[in-house]
Amino acid sequence: MSAKHPIIATTGSSGAGTTSVKDIFDQIFRRENVDAAFIEGDAFHRYDRDAMRVKMATETASGNTTFSHFSPEANLLEDLRDVFDEYGRKGTGRTRHYIHDDREMERYGLPEGKFTEWKPLHENSDLLFYEGLHGCVKTDTIDLARYPDLKIGVVPVINLEWIQKIHRDKSTRGYSTEAVMDTILRRMPDYVKYICPQFGQTDINFQRVPIVDTSNPFIARWIPTPDESMIVIRFANPRGIDFPYLLSMIPHSFMSRANSIVAPGAKLDIAMQLILTPLILKLMERKRRAS
Repeated sequence: MSAKHPIIATTGSSGAGTTSVKDIFDQIFRRENVDAAFIEGDAFHRYDRDAMRVKMATETASGNTTFSHFSPEANLLEDLRDVFDEYGRKGTGRTRHYIHDDREMERYGLPEGKFTEWKPLHENSDLLFYEGLHGCVKTDTIDLARYPDLKIGVVPVINLEWIQKIHRDKSTRGYSTEAVMDTILRRMPDYVKYICPQFGQTDINFQRVPIVDTSNPFIARWIPTPDESMIVIRFANPRGIDFPYLLSMIPHSFMSRANSIVAPGAKLDIAMQLILTPLILKLMERKRRAS
């Protein structure tokens, strides 16, 4: 953790909605004139798409049927640790970009599934923002959770997470339901071992819970809408959180536990704005005092 060069990590599984949460952070940063440097977890995959397919086939042939992007071995976690460490000490580091779709292909001039070259983060940023799979991960040799000053978990209930992943992968990547099911099964051991434990390290978790039937996510025709969901917001340390104010500002919200607020799903944006803006400004004030 660093007063002069703070780090925010937003972590969540594939299909959890971390990209949408990043958009909300973007709004806060623009409104509060915070110059954030961004890194995405996909940039720290060890293999591009073609190489990953080959590696997975090799692992499967050798009897390892659980190798996936969730696996530490499939990611450059040491490099990510070094970026967190360097940024915390000096406000510098490097990243690259993974090409996801046609829009990014046009922007970067590279095929889908490839990486851009490594480049330094822009100079004199106010903070570093990470969004991806492993922002708070702990392994036998790596402890990334010790670096961020603010750790946010984005955690839909598991069936909703699967529904979102199935619909995304089928619509944008052309995968069949069976192919997505195979991916989910392959990832499950590392999901349990490396993804879930991160949400015990986070400062705040935002968990979307559908209020419609999602019993069989593999036949769901639609993703539950925000209006068909509730948001459970859990604070690891509720000390200093003005719960009466939040309840008064977020319509139809209530407290389910001493450290948890439940709000309508359509109020996620306003809830995050109200909760996160003061925390970001606190980081900026601490940075100013340390400079």
